[in-house]
Amino acid sequence: MQYGYFDDRNKEYVITRPDTPKSWSNYLGSTEYGAIITNNAGGYSFYKSAAQGRFLRLFFNSLPMDQPGRYIYLHDHDTKDYWSASWQPVGKPLDQFQSECRHGSAYTIISSEYSGVRVETVYFVPLGKDFECWHVKVTNLGPTPRRLSAFTFVEYAGNWKAWQDTFNLQYTQHIVRMSVEGNIIDHGLNVNVPHKPEEFENHDQGRHTFLALVGAEVSGFDTDRTAFIGAYGSYASPSVVARGQCTNSLAAGDNGCGTFQVPLALEPGQTREFLVLVGIGTAREQGRRAAEEFASMDRVRVELAALKSYWHERLAGMRVTTPDAELDSMLNMWSPFNCLITYAWSRAASLTYAGERDGLGYRDTVQDMLGVMHAIPEEARGRLELMITGQVSTGGAIPVVKQFSHRPGTEAPPREDEYRSDDCLWLFNAVPAYVKETGDCAFYAKVLPYADRGEDTVLGHLRRAIEFNLERSGAHGLPCGLSADWNDCIRLGEKGESIFVAFQLRYALAVYLEVCALLSEPEERAWAARHLARLDRSLAEEAWDGAWYRRGYDGDGARYGSAENPEGQIFLNPQSWATISGHAEPKRAAQAMQSVHERLATEFGLMLCAPPFVQTEMRVMRAVLFNPGMKENASVFTHTQGWAVMAETLLGHGDRAYQYFRACLPGAYNTRAEVREIEPYVYCQYTHSKYSPRCGASRVPWLSGSAAWSYFAVTQYILGIRPEYDGLRIDPCIPSAWKGFKVERVFRGKRLSIEVTNSAGVEKGVSRLVLNGKPLSGNFIPANQLAGVNQVSVELG
Repeated sequence: MQYGYFDDRNKEYVITRPDTPKSWSNYLGSTEYGAIITNNAGGYSFYKSAAQGRFLRLFFNSLPMDQPGRYIYLHDHDTKDYWSASWQPVGKPLDQFQSECRHGSAYTIISSEYSGVRVETVYFVPLGKDFECWHVKVTNLGPTPRRLSAFTFVEYAGNWKAWQDTFNLQYTQHIVRMSVEGNIIDHGLNVNVPHKPEEFENHDQGRHTFLALVGAEVSGFDTDRTAFIGAYGSYASPSVVARGQCTNSLAAGDNGCGTFQVPLALEPGQTREFLVLVGIGTAREQGRRAAEEFASMDRVRVELAALKSYWHERLAGMRVTTPDAELDSMLNMWSPFNCLITYAWSRAASLTYAGERDGLGYRDTVQDMLGVMHAIPEEARGRLELMITGQVSTGGAIPVVKQFSHRPGTEAPPREDEYRSDDCLWLFNAVPAYVKETGDCAFYAKVLPYADRGEDTVLGHLRRAIEFNLERSGAHGLPCGLSADWNDCIRLGEKGESIFVAFQLRYALAVYLEVCALLSEPEERAWAARHLARLDRSLAEEAWDGAWYRRGYDGDGARYGSAENPEGQIFLNPQSWATISGHAEPKRAAQAMQSVHERLATEFGLMLCAPPFVQTEMRVMRAVLFNPGMKENASVFTHTQGWAVMAETLLGHGDRAYQYFRACLPGAYNTRAEVREIEPYVYCQYTHSKYSPRCGASRVPWLSGSAAWSYFAVTQYILGIRPEYDGLRIDPCIPSAWKGFKVERVFRGKRLSIEVTNSAGVEKGVSRLVLNGKPLSGNFIPANQLAGVNQVSVELG
């Protein structure tokens, strides 16, 4: 079943049926003023933090879905009929109500036709502003005049801190004070105490937001939710809308809302426009200033055009043309946009993440940068420096960096039993990715503080990360798993050992060797080489199980991820990383990945492990908490798919790599949306596997490491356009049926048009490489041979 389509020319996903299986959402704004909006105008808005700055309310995990939101209601004064400009919340019959939602790059356009009236609303946050715009156009499509009223509606939170608003009702139901100044509503909280912007995390302070109506007459208002909806009413049938007249209520305590009534007398064919502005600050100051600045509808159109241009430029670092149209739709808009949104918000703001996570998760954010390094390298450098200062002097990391309050040198380090073993090992992916993208080798010498005390060069931070794991190794010579080792459901503790993290550590040592060679640091190279050789011996002796690599050992020496285990016999990650790390010799690498294919491959991707845990004691394997086939208990955990794809390309298996990649490609499910259920234009955390009765259904969209790793894997390992310190490697590994593909790539300020042909029908291997008419040997383009604009021809064979 299909609910929409990719509009590649406009870089939009167009939803033509509003009754989607799940809410299909989009992101507006920036990390200062953020907002989430669904195809039915549900969602919420927040300032700096969705946990501590959420001022518009949303009821998570409720039915009807994604309510409340940013609503425009219409009332016909002659027929007494009423409806909403988005299909929900009123929900008119779909044989009478036509709807279209266009999700674009940080804007959403929802249009509808009902009862001879067309309404179009454009939602966006202007660049650099702390408020959002709703540009509303109402058109009379019929042959007779219409007497209508439009009603705005938002529901305000009782406190910006989501926990307080949701649970501490004995407090938050008594601090709201609503007022109206002309065409601007003021939503005030704790109005008797001062505003303290320098103390963002202090929720006991005076705060204000505004809702302004521009470009039309206002005939009434309501700011009390109960007065607007009715004590026993609903968002589908608010008493004020049904009656067609506001009550001019002013909330004092209880629950506030933002409603203006706009009378609309429309002749046949006539269109009326007005603007709603919702933002941070008082009605008297910031609200008035915003209304004056955006008094003209032409200004709104200019700002929308500027927003589109800004985002499209951020998305212009790479453009592809391949034999797979759905892949093109993803790679030319939605995959990099997904990466940019995940980079911005980590795991802190979505329709699933409801405020329980705040700030930038360390391991998540460091990995997320891999998906944006090509697009915004200088901006990513700033974020990378921030995350490096989240490393503590032991070499481990604080689990969350709160970007709005982080103070390096003063942060408390985690307790020893709180450390996660993988956190700072992801720096060995992200730091070289930045340097290779930009050529900024001096970055390794930059001095940055630790979170708790002291400072070091970036290279010193990397060495300390390695030492952290070396100093916490177990009886088998492998790094201990600690409180988690990427998989939060595996707790191997301070004595149990993680083979997955051992492969990460092996990768880190190999990267460190490469960096030290680049920087002419022979003593550091010798140190890393000794530890790498020792780790390789331990892995060779303790990690192999006969047909695949084990997952780890607990503190008593019991094996996990072994054929001897009745549950969780094989895990995906060690098999992929045995190859990625460079440890596995070709025969074992091929055998391990063949075991993956035989035991973990499904129609919807590769399972994280198998068989699922049902009887296993949860002291170490906490995945047993989940139902089989869900989350960490043998689901298709999408984050891990990119690693398996990378491993298969390193083995030269283009057909299998693409088979795995496409199994989790969101766009591949556009015509089967009833199976995947969530948005067919963004990645997700996991998909229910064959062990679940919901097999094929996906969950937790948008904010997931799968966005970055999927993009990284397909662009750098399938398409094979891979930055290196001295230039660009062109090393595709593609399906043998592909006759070729094209890539437009910006690299260090230079533009490259790359055309790859595959007349021989191979999966991997460059037989000919030509740069600007000059043949080059191998598959490497030196950076110093690039012109401003370049033509690159590649023949596989």
